[in-house]
Amino acid sequence: MTLTQRTQNTTRRDSLRETLPITVSLLKQHRAGEIDAGDIDDYVALNWLEWNGGSLRLTVTGDNVCRQTRLK
Repeated sequence: MTLTQRTQNTTRRDSLRETLPITVSLLKQHRAGEIDAGDIDDYVALNWLEWNGGSLRLTVTGDNVCRQTRLK
């Protein structure tokens, strides 16, 4: 992995971290269809969201990231 790829991955992770509370809100409102499919894939890859019986849910890791975001 090159430095540029690492920087892009870090930037993408930071972007996902910032939008995670909005994503969680959409999930709670049963509006998951409004979440970009690419974002969902990335959240799942980061283990912040998981598929459970055809539904998305926040993981323990995702909950911790979301709490850290709110504290800032």
